[in-house]
Amino acid sequence: MTETLAPDDAGIARAARLLAQGELVAFPTETVYGLGGDARSDRAVAGIYAAKGRPTFNPLIVHLPDLAAAEALAMVGPNARALAQAFWPGPLTLVLPLRDGAGLSPLVTAGLPTVAIRIPAHPLARRLLQAFGGPVAAPSANPSGRVSPTRAAHVLDGLAGRIAAVLDGGPCAVGLESTIVAADPLPTLLRPGGVPVEAMEALLGQPFATGGDAHAPSAPGQLASHYAPRAGVRLNATAAEPGEVLVGFGPVKGALTLSDSADLTEAAARLFDLLRQADRLAGPHGRIAFAPVPESGLGLAINDRLRRAAAPRP
Repeated sequence: MTETLAPDDAGIARAARLLAQGELVAFPTETVYGLGGDARSDRAVAGIYAAKGRPTFNPLIVHLPDLAAAEALAMVGPNARALAQAFWPGPLTLVLPLRDGAGLSPLVTAGLPTVAIRIPAHPLARRLLQAFGGPVAAPSANPSGRVSPTRAAHVLDGLAGRIAAVLDGGPCAVGLESTIVAADPLPTLLRPGGVPVEAMEALLGQPFATGGDAHAPSAPGQLASHYAPRAGVRLNATAAEPGEVLVGFGPVKGALTLSDSADLTEAAARLFDLLRQADRLAGPHGRIAFAPVPESGLGLAINDRLRRAAAPRP
């Protein structure tokens, strides 16, 4: 049985004890629910890969309470420090050179010399990290390749019986995973997400390169087929074809809508929940069609997730 823990002192204490025992606990962040395990424990990290059915060549994000904890594990260059000071805590993951003797399970980094680190802003996640007192590896709390969870019920839909507990903090505010960046020496966007690339470019005063390899990922979230519902997905649709559930945006109206007012923040927060709703409406033989979304700001991350959801399944 998977326990559902209340977002109070007793629930946090129970979650921290389970993590200390090498168990897996799902918890809310401002982006999506993460599936947490002790990042120093081979057993716990192997359990994350097993519970999700995640390929072990796909590295994990380590969640920490503050920049000082990050500096104990990794080397923080000047660009990374500027980004961390501006956007941490928050939906930004920095890929940093791993320090010798950091003590992380090698499974976390998938054998790479770098580690992906995030300082979440969600108050419940921060309280859990403080109570646990160690690094927590936490990919999204869903079966690998499927739609990311933004509510505790979504976690249980995919992982009930496979993990020890879920700490229920209600719906996630951002709804898209973190932006992932390798900052030094050349700022490189590895995955768009909750921090728009335009804001980071303005801060550093230079454009970001783009990187990432679907076959040999250097950061999480780079697999070609990811975030996928069971139904097929068609993009840039202005009307539904037979057998399709249309998800609208702005002027394009559908059975469901990301945002009637074309608000990208609202669309990001609703994306994964609507993917699940549309999947249920489409049924086993239907398809989901998505209206066009602008390729700017959070729209860059929304379109990234939609293209991966629509990609051919492995």
